[in-house]
Amino acid sequence: MDRRKFFRIASATGAGLAAGTLMGKPLATVMPQNQQQAKPATNAEEALKIPRTASSMPGRYPAKVVKATNTHSVVNDTPVEPVAYEMLAKSMLLLTGETDLTAAWRQFVGPNEVIGLKVNPIGEALLSTSHAVVKSVIKQMEEAGIPRKNIVIWDRRGEQLKEAGFTPENYPGINISSTEYKENDSYYGMDGKLLSEHRIDKEVYYWADCEQSYDAYTLPFMVNEGKYSYFSKICTQELDKIINIPIMKNAGTAVTLCLKNLAFGSITNTSRLHSRLWHETCANVCAFPPLRDKVVLNIADGLRGCYDGGPGANPQFICQYHTLLVGTDAVAVDRIGHEIIIGRRIAEGRQPEDTPAGLVKLMLAQEYGLGTADREKIQLLTV
Repeated sequence: MDRRKFFRIASATGAGLAAGTLMGKPLATVMPQNQQQAKPATNAEEALKIPRTASSMPGRYPAKVVKATNTHSVVNDTPVEPVAYEMLAKSMLLLTGETDLTAAWRQFVGPNEVIGLKVNPIGEALLSTSHAVVKSVIKQMEEAGIPRKNIVIWDRRGEQLKEAGFTPENYPGINISSTEYKENDSYYGMDGKLLSEHRIDKEVYYWADCEQSYDAYTLPFMVNEGKYSYFSKICTQELDKIINIPIMKNAGTAVTLCLKNLAFGSITNTSRLHSRLWHETCANVCAFPPLRDKVVLNIADGLRGCYDGGPGANPQFICQYHTLLVGTDAVAVDRIGHEIIIGRRIAEGRQPEDTPAGLVKLMLAQEYGLGTADREKIQLLTV
């Protein structure tokens, strides 16, 4: 594996779990002994003090998830857009209780708002958010009166978006935006500074008492060193609403879905957070207003996904779930996605049983009031 691909996958993979308490119980009761570490301090409590809005997570439909399945959604290992469109349409109607698709979409977005579609392009063309789903979202939004010029496809890394096919040629009239990007094949401007420094908001940040130094190759992918992870201006200044479109993947015995896609895709300097604060970061960062108050809908793309080797793309572990999960409650969507992905891992012999350690970030997010992780409290509707 070349160094670039190794870094891409390593920087997206979580491993650590910190000590402390969770839902009133010691974390030692829900995690392997060899993963217990001292927990670095963070500024998450400051985020929780900021008043919530009417649209804050978990959104209009807390603890409600629609699961749509169609075995014809992937043909010859390629997601089928018309089938994805139908799955999404039925899910939107069932979620909202509307009989008209435009009315369903208008519950979340309006024609005068700038809407960001947060995709996951880490797996490049092999295993990223599918174009069948993204184009279905765009088409239905257009039909609901949202102009293409008000739609933004975004992620941290411009090169990954390009490699996954999220380009102006494939999406005419749609804005493609990223925090980290190149000009003239360089991440640096004429002033010698990273171009990405103009794309980060130093007034809004996630602070954690841990840090890591980066070499010249790695720094453009992290933007800054130190104990601060700055939010992208994309989500703090440029977007009115966010629709989160992750892909169904595993990360060891946990999953990388809604919370992970949002948290690690919105801030800088993330490598330092993986070994000790992966679960915590997924929950903590989503508690900040740029995500908590703007994410109005989550559409987990499970037409194709993986059950092992994630969140990188390993061909031997890619599978077809033939599924979309739709809901405003990112935590509940992740909980149902966990059930599906870990169930597949168990069936494939990758792990003997589900473990509470895989649910830590979801339980933390539930404690923060971001959604529902308790499976018994989630209403699952199927199409």
